Amino acid sequence: RLTDDRGPAVAGTVLKRGQNKQLAAFPFLLTWLLGYSKFSTIRSLSRILHLGAVSSGLSMMTTAPKPKLVAFDLDGTIWSPDMYMLWGGGSPFKFVNNEELRDCSGAKVKLLGISGEILDTIATDWQDTKVAWVSCTDEPTWADECMKKFKTPMGIPLVERVDEQCIYKANKQTHFRELQKRTGIAFEDMIFFDNERGNIISVEQIGVCSIYCPNGMTRKIWESGIKTWSSTK
Repeated sequence: RLTDDRGPAVAGTVLKRGQNKQLAAFPFLLTWLLGYSKFSTIRSLSRILHLGAVSSGLSMMTTAPKPKLVAFDLDGTIWSPDMYMLWGGGSPFKFVNNEELRDCSGAKVKLLGISGEILDTIATDWQDTKVAWVSCTDEPTWADECMKKFKTPMGIPLVERVDEQCIYKANKQTHFRELQKRTGIAFEDMIFFDNERGNIISVEQIGVCSIYCPNGMTRKIWESGIKTWSSTK
């Protein structure tokens, strides 16, 4: 009970004044709470939509049909520069990091785009898919050394992520006919990435989905290439 020297009436007035102050503050509190609630709701909805989109994308990648063989050119597609550009240097190559080597003259050789990540993905998530090198490199022994020294993000040498190798001078239709005989995989179940337009045109003629990658294996090229292959199924 409130008491005051000025009597009950004054005490009642003091109580009402305290109530008025609380009531006066209430609209500001209500406005703040509504604003925060609205912001939180929008943020939560945005997060849900984002997670839903990611989940949907992953689900599509998991359930979508996949090629039975993925073939890559080497020079200019998996790494840069081309081996012939290292003439005057070349082997032996020194390991710098997973994505970089140096030849005996100190010239850099680097993996392009997400080459290593792609090889890890195929090995771990696409167990029924084979990987092949299809190359006309001028220095096959140098290329072989680079394959053994470059590593994927999981620390695996590139050579251990590949099932088939066709590395020799010839029209690349020849490479794919050999791959078809070795593996029994139909041309329509293959996809090929190369940075030279002439090779793309040639290999397309025998029914292999062929993807031009002038800047090597970038994420954009990889994802759009797989979508292109899937769209034919």
